[in-house]
Amino acid sequence: MQTGCPVPDVTLKTRIRDEAIGGDNPFRWEEASTGEMFAQGRHVVFALPGAFTPTCTTEQVPAYERHYDDFKAAGVEDVYCLSVNDAFVMYQWGKFLDANNVKMLPDGSGDFTRRMGMLIKKDHVGFGERSWRYAMVIDDGVITAMFVEPGINDVGSDSDPYGESKPEPVLAWVKANPAKTGAARELENA
Repeated sequence: MQTGCPVPDVTLKTRIRDEAIGGDNPFRWEEASTGEMFAQGRHVVFALPGAFTPTCTTEQVPAYERHYDDFKAAGVEDVYCLSVNDAFVMYQWGKFLDANNVKMLPDGSGDFTRRMGMLIKKDHVGFGERSWRYAMVIDDGVITAMFVEPGINDVGSDSDPYGESKPEPVLAWVKANPAKTGAARELENA
């Protein structure tokens, strides 16, 4: 996937708290369309190999959580963390990390990641299919910037770089490129 392309429209299976259910597990299934989720406004999505893995847990999610207010001040509506994990795992990982701002997106089947061209095999470490590490900026449903770690591979390499997709370069790009959404984009494309 590249800049200028619409973000893939995939249905993610999420779990939503619903107090009407009662009991120890008051959650219900809800489908979330990425096409609808990212259709309006500016969003930042960062994707990573897996919940509870070292770099993702100790560095990447906490860094985006720390910079959340900076992203909001720069005009980003929301910041999302996407991983090829199910809704239960993503929820527990978010709780473990005390991620109160970054929204966790479960790409359990890997469909979104596959359509992004970022699905890789990590069978050599028992992970199965996972996401390569990257981040992107989405404006009104269109990918306007991509930050992909170098060396994407599907051959069982232990390479797992983390630099391009850190929040700092993404935030710098967001600040240098104010969102052209709605009417402003229409005028530019007229």
